[in-house]
Amino acid sequence: MKNNYLNIYNNLLKLTRNKLLYEKITKNDSFSQRLIIFLLHFAFFLKVYKKQNSKEELQKIYDHNFKQIELSIREIGYGDATINKKMKDYINIFYSIIDKVEKWENSKFEDKIFIFREYLQVKNNEEYFVGYFEKYRLFLLNNTLNYFTKDVISLNF
Repeated sequence: MKNNYLNIYNNLLKLTRNKLLYEKITKNDSFSQRLIIFLLHFAFFLKVYKKQNSKEELQKIYDHNFKQIELSIREIGYGDATINKKMKDYINIFYSIIDKVEKWENSKFEDKIFIFREYLQVKNNEEYFVGYFEKYRLFLLNNTLNYFTKDVISLNF
């Protein structure tokens, strides 16, 4: 089952590496921005699949993904104290993102735009992000969690 979690993580990473997303960001590309885009994808993922899957299963996926994030931060070369601080910061950001993603369907377009201004400091092209994540949400709704546990898949939406 752990391999399934790794495949989910790798599929979310593949989404995060979409070059079109970074062309729309006006700031320089950074690890932090990439991680926030990963967290946005992961938040939508959890929101959609929480209705169809057990809390225990989703908790294992959550734990695995954050363990992988911690390993990535370690590979950059940060020390233990810095890693703990950064992980705490990223987990707080993630919960903030989840709060906003939970309200996505009932949010006004302007509120959705604010999400990308707040987390990615995007000042132009916010509409692109709103459209992208709406397509991603619909893609998730049309596929099961099991679809993501297979090998790295082709993600076209």
